[in-house]
Amino acid sequence: MTDIRKQLLAAFEAEHREHLQAIRSALDHAGGGEIDLTDVFRRAHSLKGAARAVDLPAVEEVAHQLEALFSQVLEGQQSLDDPTIATVRQNLDLIEDLVADVLRSSEPQTAPAKAPKPASTEPEPIPPKADAPPDTGTGSYLRVAAEQMEELSDSMHQLLAELQADEGIDDTLRQIELEVRGLRRSWDQVHAQINALASATQQGNGSTNSRHGPSFAPRLRDFDQGLKALFRRLSALSRDRRQSSWTIEQAARQVRENIDRVSLVSAETVFGGFGHMVREIARKAGHDVHVRSIGLDIQVDRQVLQALKDPVMHLLRNAVSHGVELPEERIAKGKPERAEVTLELASRGGRLVISVRDDGHGPDLARIEQVAVDRGLLQPRDAGHPPPMIDQLLSLVFAPGFSTASEVDRLAGRGMGLSVVADAVRKLQGSVLLRPRYPHGTEVLLNVPFTAARQPLLLLEAEERMFGLPSHAVERLLRLRSDALESVEGRPTARIEIGGQDVIVPVIALAALTGSPNAPLPAEAGHVKAVLVRHGSRTCALAVNAFHDVRTMLVSDVQAIGLNEMVSGTVLLENEMPALVLSPDKLVEHWVRNESRLAAGGLGLARWAPEEERRARTILVVDDSITTRTLEKSILEAQGYQVLLSVDGIDALHILRSGETMVDLVIADVEMPRMDGFGLLQAIRNDPRLSTLPVILMTSRADPEDVRKGLDLGASAYITKQKFDQRELLATIGQVL
Repeated sequence: MTDIRKQLLAAFEAEHREHLQAIRSALDHAGGGEIDLTDVFRRAHSLKGAARAVDLPAVEEVAHQLEALFSQVLEGQQSLDDPTIATVRQNLDLIEDLVADVLRSSEPQTAPAKAPKPASTEPEPIPPKADAPPDTGTGSYLRVAAEQMEELSDSMHQLLAELQADEGIDDTLRQIELEVRGLRRSWDQVHAQINALASATQQGNGSTNSRHGPSFAPRLRDFDQGLKALFRRLSALSRDRRQSSWTIEQAARQVRENIDRVSLVSAETVFGGFGHMVREIARKAGHDVHVRSIGLDIQVDRQVLQALKDPVMHLLRNAVSHGVELPEERIAKGKPERAEVTLELASRGGRLVISVRDDGHGPDLARIEQVAVDRGLLQPRDAGHPPPMIDQLLSLVFAPGFSTASEVDRLAGRGMGLSVVADAVRKLQGSVLLRPRYPHGTEVLLNVPFTAARQPLLLLEAEERMFGLPSHAVERLLRLRSDALESVEGRPTARIEIGGQDVIVPVIALAALTGSPNAPLPAEAGHVKAVLVRHGSRTCALAVNAFHDVRTMLVSDVQAIGLNEMVSGTVLLENEMPALVLSPDKLVEHWVRNESRLAAGGLGLARWAPEEERRARTILVVDDSITTRTLEKSILEAQGYQVLLSVDGIDALHILRSGETMVDLVIADVEMPRMDGFGLLQAIRNDPRLSTLPVILMTSRADPEDVRKGLDLGASAYITKQKFDQRELLATIGQVL
């Protein structure tokens, strides 16, 4: 394949995904009459032209049929009813499959193997091919075995670990320098006293020809000069050592970043074919499923993606097996006739979060409890006794052999899928969570690091043993007054504000969870040091003897026999002693399992409310650029915010003053026609009904005068577009709200 062909296909791949996503999103809102048919028609037309430009006649033909169909709908010759929408979706799937088929092939497509049927009929499914996708990038490439890259990365991480351990030598050298400095001061004092004594002796003898004076004085001078020279050399050596260590560390970190960057690949390379496979699985099972893939352009360590490939496929199969209902059931519940399964990848808090969700009937809690009782995971409860907490029940589905399927078939029933998922995620120092979606469906969330080897860890000490706790699970470091701890059923608890609510959180000695069941709470100077950890909706405070450091360290797999499931890995400390890396979710699950009375009392569990009872925050985005508005809308909606759009300050004020929608935050561009961001901010602050509304200003100009003017007018925050970063925007919103 020529370089120009690669460039064209790479551009077309991005463009066709944008068009497909936009058309699918428009169809999602077709039921409410909010679809922009003109935009949909234009996208189908653009897709046809782009396919023709890269010589993909099969894609061009299907796009042409879609264009003709949308033209008929625009002219009122055909209605966009449910059967028509279903057919359009199938042809969008067909286009996606055709493009994927081309990208898997090393030869350009010159003609369709079989002409696609028009958009008004069922398209012919395209069988998947096992060929590896070609490199669609440009430039020069060197083929390197993945194992060699992993070895290189491991070597780099080991080098950094050695450099980190070498910091102890710097500390020792600094200590020697301080000691020599102190010795030099002491010698100066002694030298002065000796000189004074010698002078007094000479005066008392009345003679300058003391028998010891002439020979003693030169030796003192030589010693003094030698000590000064040693001090100067030691100081110079210490300075050179510090400079050299800093330079080496910076160079090593740069090499590590370069290696890590090479190790990252797009999630599309591993998960890209899942949409097609799930559709095929569903069709063979007699289901009609709309599969959505979101965020596959995110960059992740190849080892992490490979480790998650089978688990994510298990989850998608489960979503089809357990989450897809019969069309008549869906219609009776007011759902669209076609089921939907979604795979979404996102970056949150520096971690990779993978969501697999469906819009089916949700977890069968009664069935889960019955299976758990049958397998001895739960004790039978008497009639009238309250059921177990939802999170406790849902955590049981990850036990080996656990399955709620009534029979074994090609999709489910063997009970191995979810335990495989849990094991794979924990080996990556991650966590897995299953929860119901509202109003319908189930969601499984995987939270893992972007890279497999190095993890940010909080190093802490309990009963003279060092442990590492993944920093992503640490909600807060606490210093609790011992006399302020409360007692519930004889067990220590603390009242802590979480999410604006006072929550009673159990305080547990970490040592009691890691091998010393009767360990007391470690207290020092009337206070208890504790780390607040969370798993799902459960929160507890783990009391420790000391916090030491937060470091990014090389985490190795657990090799020792006899370590319990709460240990997910090991790290090597400076003294060559290993420290155990603990699994936060397993720690919390261990507490739930063994402290049933506390769990039944709801300790550590903030008030839970279904999602439909929690109003999503609404953000008004004000920008005259459609590209910027669309970008910010997609980012915010992916985080669960409701988004309203305005083209300028006048339009935004109309929305705010109409009172039709409660707005929680305004994000406004500064440079806009009619009324700019400064004018909008001033109008908001002068309106008594809106004066407390948070406003974030965004501008392409980083002029300090503009920043000062915005803040003087009462802006809650100011972000420049040159430094625009999705994480910075979301973090700023989180602080403001």
